Amino acid sequence: MVVVMGADATDQDVAHVVERVEAAGGEAFVSRGVTRTIIGLVGDIDAFRELNLRSLPGVADVHRISVPYKLVSREHHRDRSVVWVGSGPARVAFGPETFTFVAGPCAVESPEQTREAAEMAKAAGARLLRGGAFKPRTSPYAFQGLGLRGLEILAEVGASLDLPVVTEVVDPSDVAMVAEHADMLQIGTRNMQNFGLLQAVGTAGRPVLLKRGMQATVDEWLMAAEYIAQRGCLDVVLCERGIRTFETATRNTLDVSAVPVAQAASHLPVIVDPSHASGRRDLIVPLSRAAIAVGADGIIVDVHPQPEEALCDGPQALVGADLRSLAQAVRQLPPLLGRTLR
Repeated sequence: MVVVMGADATDQDVAHVVERVEAAGGEAFVSRGVTRTIIGLVGDIDAFRELNLRSLPGVADVHRISVPYKLVSREHHRDRSVVWVGSGPARVAFGPETFTFVAGPCAVESPEQTREAAEMAKAAGARLLRGGAFKPRTSPYAFQGLGLRGLEILAEVGASLDLPVVTEVVDPSDVAMVAEHADMLQIGTRNMQNFGLLQAVGTAGRPVLLKRGMQATVDEWLMAAEYIAQRGCLDVVLCERGIRTFETATRNTLDVSAVPVAQAASHLPVIVDPSHASGRRDLIVPLSRAAIAVGADGIIVDVHPQPEEALCDGPQALVGADLRSLAQAVRQLPPLLGRTLR
Protein backbone atom coordinates (compact mmCIF):
# COMPACT_ATOMS: atom_id res chain seq x y z
CA MET A 1 0.00 0.00 0.00
CA VAL A 2 1.22 3.53 -0.75
CA VAL A 3 0.14 6.94 0.45
CA VAL A 4 0.48 9.73 -2.11
CA MET A 5 0.94 13.12 -0.51
CA GLY A 6 -0.43 16.25 -2.09
CA ALA A 7 1.79 18.88 -3.68
CA ASP A 8 1.12 21.22 -0.74
CA ALA A 9 1.77 18.62 1.98
CA THR A 10 4.12 19.78 4.72
CA ASP A 11 6.83 17.86 6.53
CA GLN A 12 4.49 17.80 9.51
CA ASP A 13 1.77 16.18 7.39
CA VAL A 14 4.23 13.48 6.27
CA ALA A 15 5.40 12.90 9.85
CA HIS A 16 1.78 12.55 11.01
CA VAL A 17 1.12 9.78 8.47
CA VAL A 18 4.31 7.97 9.50
CA GLU A 19 3.36 8.20 13.18
CA ARG A 20 -0.12 6.77 12.54
CA VAL A 21 1.27 3.86 10.53
CA GLU A 22 3.97 3.01 13.06
CA ALA A 23 1.45 3.21 15.91
CA ALA A 24 -0.56 0.53 14.06
CA GLY A 25 2.49 -1.76 14.00
CA GLY A 26 3.56 -1.02 10.42
CA GLU A 27 6.59 0.48 8.73
CA ALA A 28 6.54 3.63 6.59
CA PHE A 29 9.19 4.49 3.98
CA VAL A 30 9.14 8.10 2.80
CA SER A 31 10.31 8.70 -0.79
CA ARG A 32 10.63 12.23 -2.10
CA GLY A 33 10.72 13.37 -5.70
CA VAL A 34 11.00 16.84 -7.17
CA THR A 35 7.23 17.34 -7.30
CA ARG A 36 5.73 14.82 -4.90
CA THR A 37 6.21 12.57 -1.89
CA ILE A 38 5.09 8.96 -1.58
CA ILE A 39 5.00 6.86 1.58
CA GLY A 40 5.28 3.11 1.14
CA LEU A 41 3.62 1.03 3.84
CA VAL A 42 4.68 -2.41 5.04
CA GLY A 43 2.49 -4.38 7.43
CA ASP A 44 -1.13 -5.41 7.99
CA ILE A 45 -3.20 -3.98 5.11
CA ASP A 46 -6.48 -4.42 7.00
CA ALA A 47 -5.08 -2.46 9.94
CA PHE A 48 -3.99 0.34 7.61
CA ARG A 49 -7.49 0.55 6.13
CA GLU A 50 -8.92 1.20 9.59
CA LEU A 51 -6.65 4.23 9.97
CA ASN A 52 -8.62 6.15 7.31
CA LEU A 53 -5.39 7.68 6.02
CA ARG A 54 -7.18 9.52 3.20
CA SER A 55 -8.69 11.86 5.76
CA LEU A 56 -5.34 13.04 7.12
CA PRO A 57 -4.04 16.52 6.21
CA GLY A 58 -1.84 16.57 3.13
CA VAL A 59 -2.87 13.13 1.85
CA ALA A 60 -3.94 13.13 -1.80
CA ASP A 61 -4.69 9.43 -2.21
CA VAL A 62 -4.06 5.92 -0.90
CA HIS A 63 -3.52 2.91 -3.19
CA ARG A 64 -3.19 -0.79 -2.72
CA ILE A 65 -0.57 -1.92 -5.26
CA SER A 66 -0.61 -5.45 -6.67
CA VAL A 67 2.94 -5.49 -8.10
CA PRO A 68 5.94 -5.88 -5.77
CA TYR A 69 7.57 -2.63 -6.95
CA LYS A 70 5.02 -0.38 -5.32
CA LEU A 71 6.73 3.02 -5.36
CA VAL A 72 7.93 2.95 -8.97
CA SER A 73 4.78 1.33 -10.37
CA ARG A 74 2.32 3.15 -12.62
CA GLU A 75 -0.59 1.64 -10.69
CA HIS A 76 -0.64 4.65 -8.36
CA HIS A 77 0.88 7.17 -10.76
CA ARG A 78 -0.60 7.02 -14.25
CA ASP A 79 1.38 9.99 -15.56
CA ARG A 80 5.05 9.35 -16.22
CA SER A 81 7.51 11.22 -14.02
CA VAL A 82 10.01 13.92 -14.89
CA VAL A 83 13.43 13.68 -13.24
CA TRP A 84 15.52 16.86 -13.02
CA VAL A 85 19.32 16.83 -12.81
CA GLY A 86 21.53 19.77 -11.91
CA SER A 87 20.53 23.30 -10.99
CA GLY A 88 20.13 26.73 -12.51
CA PRO A 89 20.05 27.33 -16.28
CA ALA A 90 21.96 24.09 -16.93
CA ARG A 91 19.30 21.94 -15.25
CA VAL A 92 18.30 18.95 -17.40
CA ALA A 93 15.01 17.05 -17.51
CA PHE A 94 14.38 13.38 -18.23
CA GLY A 95 10.75 12.75 -19.07
CA PRO A 96 8.02 11.96 -21.60
CA GLU A 97 8.07 15.32 -23.38
CA THR A 98 11.83 15.72 -23.73
CA PHE A 99 14.71 13.80 -25.26
CA THR A 100 17.91 14.00 -23.24
CA PHE A 101 21.30 13.43 -24.83
CA VAL A 102 24.06 12.33 -22.43
CA ALA A 103 27.63 11.90 -23.66
CA GLY A 104 31.24 11.91 -22.53
CA PRO A 105 34.24 9.66 -22.05
CA CYS A 106 33.69 6.16 -20.73
CA ALA A 107 36.58 6.81 -18.34
CA VAL A 108 38.18 10.00 -17.08
CA GLU A 109 41.84 9.65 -18.05
CA SER A 110 43.24 13.19 -17.74
CA PRO A 111 42.05 16.80 -17.52
CA GLU A 112 42.91 17.36 -21.19
CA GLN A 113 41.16 14.22 -22.47
CA THR A 114 38.07 14.88 -20.35
CA ARG A 115 37.76 18.51 -21.45
CA GLU A 116 38.21 17.67 -25.12
CA ALA A 117 35.64 14.87 -24.90
CA ALA A 118 33.21 17.14 -23.03
CA GLU A 119 33.58 19.87 -25.64
CA MET A 120 32.89 17.30 -28.37
CA ALA A 121 29.82 16.10 -26.48
CA LYS A 122 28.41 19.58 -25.94
CA ALA A 123 29.01 20.58 -29.56
CA ALA A 124 27.05 17.49 -30.63
CA GLY A 125 24.09 18.54 -28.47
CA ALA A 126 24.69 16.68 -25.19
CA ARG A 127 23.29 18.42 -22.11
CA LEU A 128 24.65 16.04 -19.47
CA LEU A 129 28.27 14.93 -19.18
CA ARG A 130 29.08 11.31 -18.40
CA GLY A 131 32.47 10.05 -17.27
CA GLY A 132 33.78 7.22 -15.14
CA ALA A 133 36.09 7.84 -12.17
CA PHE A 134 35.55 4.35 -10.74
CA LYS A 135 35.52 1.61 -13.38
CA PRO A 136 34.48 -1.91 -12.33
CA ARG A 137 36.10 -4.08 -15.01
CA THR A 138 35.90 -7.76 -15.85
CA SER A 139 39.70 -8.04 -15.70
CA PRO A 140 41.51 -6.96 -12.53
CA TYR A 141 44.37 -5.82 -14.78
CA ALA A 142 42.25 -3.37 -16.79
CA PHE A 143 42.18 0.37 -16.06
CA GLN A 144 40.06 0.86 -12.92
CA GLY A 145 39.71 4.65 -13.05
CA LEU A 146 41.37 7.60 -11.31
CA GLY A 147 39.11 7.56 -8.27
CA LEU A 148 38.83 10.84 -6.37
CA ARG A 149 41.09 12.67 -8.82
CA GLY A 150 38.80 11.55 -11.63
CA LEU A 151 35.79 12.93 -9.78
CA GLU A 152 37.51 16.26 -9.34
CA ILE A 153 38.43 16.46 -13.02
CA LEU A 154 34.91 15.57 -14.11
CA ALA A 155 33.32 18.12 -11.77
CA GLU A 156 35.71 20.88 -12.87
CA VAL A 157 35.15 20.25 -16.57
CA GLY A 158 31.39 19.98 -16.18
CA ALA A 159 31.17 23.23 -14.22
CA SER A 160 33.31 25.10 -16.75
CA LEU A 161 31.04 24.02 -19.63
CA ASP A 162 27.70 24.31 -17.76
CA LEU A 163 27.11 20.57 -18.05
CA PRO A 164 25.73 18.63 -15.08
CA VAL A 165 27.68 15.40 -14.58
CA VAL A 166 26.73 11.77 -14.01
CA THR A 167 29.25 9.20 -12.82
CA GLU A 168 29.23 5.67 -11.47
CA VAL A 169 29.58 4.75 -7.82
CA VAL A 170 30.61 1.17 -7.02
CA ASP A 171 30.97 1.00 -3.23
CA PRO A 172 28.52 2.11 -0.51
CA SER A 173 31.40 3.72 1.38
CA ASP A 174 32.08 6.03 -1.60
CA VAL A 175 28.53 7.29 -2.07
CA ALA A 176 28.90 10.49 -0.03
CA MET A 177 32.19 11.37 -1.73
CA VAL A 178 30.81 10.79 -5.23
CA ALA A 179 27.64 12.74 -4.40
CA GLU A 180 29.77 15.75 -3.47
CA HIS A 181 31.18 15.90 -7.00
CA ALA A 182 28.35 14.60 -9.20
CA ASP A 183 24.85 15.84 -10.02
CA MET A 184 23.63 12.31 -10.69
CA LEU A 185 24.83 8.91 -9.42
CA GLN A 186 25.04 5.92 -11.76
CA ILE A 187 24.59 2.29 -10.79
CA GLY A 188 26.27 0.09 -13.38
CA THR A 189 25.04 -3.21 -14.75
CA ARG A 190 27.30 -5.28 -12.47
CA ASN A 191 25.88 -3.57 -9.39
CA MET A 192 22.19 -3.55 -10.29
CA GLN A 193 21.51 -6.07 -7.52
CA ASN A 194 24.08 -4.79 -5.06
CA PHE A 195 21.30 -4.05 -2.59
CA GLY A 196 23.48 -2.31 -0.01
CA LEU A 197 24.70 0.09 -2.70
CA LEU A 198 21.14 0.68 -3.96
CA GLN A 199 20.01 1.59 -0.45
CA ALA A 200 23.00 3.88 0.04
CA VAL A 201 22.38 5.91 -3.14
CA GLY A 202 18.72 6.12 -2.19
CA THR A 203 19.69 8.27 0.81
CA ALA A 204 22.34 10.40 -0.97
CA GLY A 205 20.07 13.24 -2.09
CA ARG A 206 21.00 12.88 -5.77
CA PRO A 207 19.06 11.56 -8.78
CA VAL A 208 20.11 8.05 -9.79
CA LEU A 209 20.76 6.49 -13.20
CA LEU A 210 20.09 2.75 -12.86
CA LYS A 211 21.46 0.51 -15.59
CA ARG A 212 19.77 -2.81 -16.25
CA GLY A 213 21.78 -5.86 -15.22
CA MET A 214 23.12 -7.78 -18.19
CA GLN A 215 21.13 -10.86 -17.12
CA ALA A 216 18.20 -9.15 -15.42
CA THR A 217 14.53 -9.33 -16.33
CA VAL A 218 12.53 -6.12 -16.50
CA ASP A 219 10.82 -7.03 -13.22
CA GLU A 220 14.20 -7.51 -11.50
CA TRP A 221 15.32 -4.16 -12.90
CA LEU A 222 12.24 -2.44 -11.48
CA MET A 223 12.70 -4.16 -8.13
CA ALA A 224 16.23 -2.73 -8.02
CA ALA A 225 14.71 0.71 -8.61
CA GLU A 226 12.30 0.00 -5.77
CA TYR A 227 15.23 -0.45 -3.37
CA ILE A 228 16.38 3.08 -4.24
CA ALA A 229 12.87 4.54 -4.01
CA GLN A 230 12.18 2.84 -0.68
CA ARG A 231 15.19 4.58 0.83
CA GLY A 232 13.86 7.99 -0.13
CA CYS A 233 14.75 8.74 -3.76
CA LEU A 234 12.02 8.78 -6.41
CA ASP A 235 14.27 10.55 -8.93
CA VAL A 236 15.46 7.42 -10.73
CA VAL A 237 16.16 7.11 -14.46
CA LEU A 238 16.26 3.59 -15.89
CA CYS A 239 18.87 2.73 -18.53
CA GLU A 240 18.63 -0.21 -20.95
CA ARG A 241 22.21 -1.13 -21.91
CA GLY A 242 21.88 -4.54 -23.52
CA ILE A 243 21.50 -8.02 -22.08
CA ARG A 244 23.63 -11.13 -22.45
CA THR A 245 22.38 -13.59 -25.07
CA PHE A 246 23.90 -16.29 -27.28
CA GLU A 247 24.76 -13.72 -29.96
CA THR A 248 28.48 -12.89 -30.32
CA ALA A 249 28.36 -10.27 -33.11
CA THR A 250 27.85 -7.56 -30.46
CA ARG A 251 29.04 -7.23 -26.89
CA ASN A 252 25.45 -7.48 -25.64
CA THR A 253 22.01 -7.54 -27.27
CA LEU A 254 20.12 -4.26 -27.08
CA ASP A 255 16.59 -5.06 -25.89
CA VAL A 256 14.63 -2.20 -27.45
CA SER A 257 11.36 -3.84 -26.37
CA ALA A 258 12.37 -3.23 -22.76
CA VAL A 259 11.85 0.52 -23.25
CA PRO A 260 8.06 0.49 -23.81
CA VAL A 261 7.65 -2.48 -21.45
CA ALA A 262 9.35 -0.61 -18.59
CA GLN A 263 7.49 2.61 -19.42
CA ALA A 264 4.17 0.76 -19.26
CA ALA A 265 5.01 -0.81 -15.90
CA SER A 266 6.75 2.14 -14.23
CA HIS A 267 6.41 5.91 -14.17
CA LEU A 268 10.22 6.35 -14.28
CA PRO A 269 12.03 7.72 -17.37
CA VAL A 270 13.85 5.14 -19.53
CA ILE A 271 16.94 5.85 -21.62
CA VAL A 272 19.21 3.66 -23.77
CA ASP A 273 22.97 3.09 -23.81
CA PRO A 274 23.82 1.91 -27.35
CA SER A 275 27.57 2.14 -26.69
CA HIS A 276 27.74 -0.58 -24.05
CA ALA A 277 24.99 -2.58 -25.70
CA SER A 278 26.93 -3.06 -28.93
CA GLY A 279 30.56 -2.33 -28.15
CA ARG A 280 30.89 -1.23 -31.78
CA ARG A 281 31.22 2.32 -33.08
CA ASP A 282 29.47 1.54 -36.36
CA LEU A 283 26.29 0.45 -34.56
CA ILE A 284 25.84 3.44 -32.23
CA VAL A 285 23.96 5.66 -34.71
CA PRO A 286 21.49 3.02 -35.98
CA LEU A 287 20.80 1.78 -32.45
CA SER A 288 20.28 5.37 -31.29
CA ARG A 289 17.77 5.89 -34.08
CA ALA A 290 15.98 2.72 -32.93
CA ALA A 291 15.94 3.98 -29.34
CA ILE A 292 14.40 7.28 -30.42
CA ALA A 293 11.81 5.51 -32.57
CA VAL A 294 10.75 3.13 -29.80
CA GLY A 295 10.12 6.05 -27.43
CA ALA A 296 13.22 6.22 -25.23
CA ASP A 297 13.50 9.34 -23.10
CA GLY A 298 17.16 9.78 -23.99
CA ILE A 299 20.44 8.11 -24.88
CA ILE A 300 23.87 7.95 -23.23
CA VAL A 301 26.93 7.40 -25.43
CA ASP A 302 30.72 7.31 -25.22
CA VAL A 303 32.88 9.90 -26.99
CA HIS A 304 36.66 10.19 -26.99
CA PRO A 305 39.05 12.53 -28.84
CA GLN A 306 41.42 9.64 -29.66
CA PRO A 307 39.55 6.34 -29.40
CA GLU A 308 42.57 4.30 -30.51
CA GLU A 309 44.39 5.48 -27.37
CA ALA A 310 41.46 5.16 -24.94
CA LEU A 311 42.14 3.28 -21.71
CA CYS A 312 38.57 1.96 -21.67
CA ASP A 313 36.17 0.89 -24.46
CA GLY A 314 37.86 2.72 -27.32
CA PRO A 315 36.18 0.62 -30.07
CA GLN A 316 32.76 1.99 -29.14
CA ALA A 317 33.69 5.65 -28.59
CA LEU A 318 32.40 8.15 -31.16
CA VAL A 319 34.52 10.75 -32.90
CA GLY A 320 34.44 12.74 -36.13
CA ALA A 321 31.86 11.79 -38.76
CA ASP A 322 30.14 9.21 -36.53
CA LEU A 323 29.54 11.78 -33.80
CA ARG A 324 28.25 14.28 -36.38
CA SER A 325 25.81 11.66 -37.70
CA LEU A 326 24.54 11.01 -34.19
CA ALA A 327 24.17 14.74 -33.55
CA GLN A 328 22.06 15.04 -36.69
CA ALA A 329 19.81 12.15 -35.62
CA VAL A 330 19.33 13.66 -32.15
CA ARG A 331 18.42 17.04 -33.66
CA GLN A 332 16.02 15.75 -36.30
CA LEU A 333 14.23 12.65 -34.99
CA PRO A 334 12.91 13.41 -31.47
CA PRO A 335 10.88 16.47 -32.62
CA LEU A 336 9.08 14.19 -35.10
CA LEU A 337 7.77 12.32 -32.05
CA GLY A 338 6.74 15.50 -30.24
CA ARG A 339 9.77 15.77 -27.98
CA THR A 340 11.92 18.81 -27.23
CA LEU A 341 15.66 18.54 -26.74
CA ARG A 342 15.87 20.35 -23.38
